[in-house]
Amino acid sequence: MRPAKSKTNLNRRRFLAGTSAIVAGSAMFATAGGILIGPNAAWAISPQAITTAEAATLVEMTRALYPHEKLDDAIYAKVVASLDEKAVKDPALKTLLQAGAAELKAGKWDDLDADAREAALKAIDTTPFFQTVRGECVTGIYNNPDVWKIYGYEGASAELGGYLHRGFDEITWPDQA
Repeated sequence: MRPAKSKTNLNRRRFLAGTSAIVAGSAMFATAGGILIGPNAAWAISPQAITTAEAATLVEMTRALYPHEKLDDAIYAKVVASLDEKAVKDPALKTLLQAGAAELKAGKWDDLDADAREAALKAIDTTPFFQTVRGECVTGIYNNPDVWKIYGYEGASAELGGYLHRGFDEITWPDQA
């Protein structure tokens, strides 16, 4: 018994064209619905407590605080996503993040160059907002195994048998630092 012939003339090309249009339409809808998509479309976060505009400002702030050329914005977005998750459960944190992002925006944060951003951050470096974001950056960036891989750090040595017999004295990076 042969399968019935399809009345629609659907081939691979039509299928891919149709699904591409659906995916593109979904992406536009997702952006409008509160998803922050990175400029290279390699990452996205969906903030629940703060707006996507506030999240975008905080991603830029985290990069300005801890600028690493090798790190993609996805690493910084994870820091902001972690802050957002905490802000869902903590209304005071939510208010702090929203007010801090608004203060940066009021200072024309988007239009500032790197030096001016550094000065703007220095002006608020004693505030609870700054200290909260800075603290989250420290753990969110430097405790991230994805960052370790980028810089060639294997992680804790104990699980790998320690460094004594694994070339602890064969480092090459100080010449590059």
